[in-house]
Amino acid sequence: MKKGEYITIPQLAKILGISRIAVYRKVKKGQIKAVRIGRTFAIPQRQIGAILGKTLRREDKQQIEAAVKKTVREYGETLKLLGLE
Repeated sequence: MKKGEYITIPQLAKILGISRIAVYRKVKKGQIKAVRIGRTFAIPQRQIGAILGKTLRREDKQQIEAAVKKTVREYGETLKLLGLE
């Protein structure tokens, strides 16, 4: 493990402006991906952008794409009519 490759839960809590306990809960629920090193968790640096909402993961992009397709399928005609106004 290289130095600077991971951050700790307290460091992430400070970045997010929330408590360490809140970060631990998000890790336990799987909302934040972390690796377990001994008795502690470490969060990969590359995950920070996704956590902060600055980058989209592939799963997020697929979910958005599916929602857009469903909306167009269900409301396509309405959207076309609204576009004409």
